[in-house]
Amino acid sequence: MTLYVGLGNPGPTYEKTRHNIGFRVIDRLVAETGAREISKKSFEGQLYRRGDLFFLKPLTFMNLSGRSVRAVMDFYKIPLEDLVVIHDDIDLSLGTIRFKVGGSSGGHNGLKSIDEAVGREYLRIRIGVGKPPRKSEVVSYVLSPFTEEEEAIVGKMVEAAAEAALKIPELSLNELKSRYSLKGGGDAGS
Repeated sequence: MTLYVGLGNPGPTYEKTRHNIGFRVIDRLVAETGAREISKKSFEGQLYRRGDLFFLKPLTFMNLSGRSVRAVMDFYKIPLEDLVVIHDDIDLSLGTIRFKVGGSSGGHNGLKSIDEAVGREYLRIRIGVGKPPRKSEVVSYVLSPFTEEEEAIVGKMVEAAAEAALKIPELSLNELKSRYSLKGGGDAGS
């Protein structure tokens, strides 16, 4: 079993923001796999399933994402090594995708919440959304929508991240990195 979690904030206000790119990848995965919704109130999120693949969009708001992840993992007895979290990363330029297991949350409140709820040793798909000029602007930056020009790059990143995500059960971390990492601008294999 694999649980894919896309991080974001619920509601139309946040739908197209940088912080919600994880939700966009989950939407793509659900559409591609034909997964069916199996949400329960106790999951505090939208959960979809197709065979052994689970797709979760926590609806707790970012800083409480771990509650939703923990509830689903406990209910379905999903081990930490089968958790994949897809999230925005301001330390990567727009168009970049990286993969890693464990490490710090890097100040990302969604990751921090998940780390506290279930531990740190899970696979992360880090999607670069760029960085604001000043650190004081981080919150407003990640909660702002992508520009029209950026949306073309975002579409490619969402597509590439979804494609990579579906290969996770059959590839090693190194194979995943070499085949699906993207460098800013959307070039595969970088």
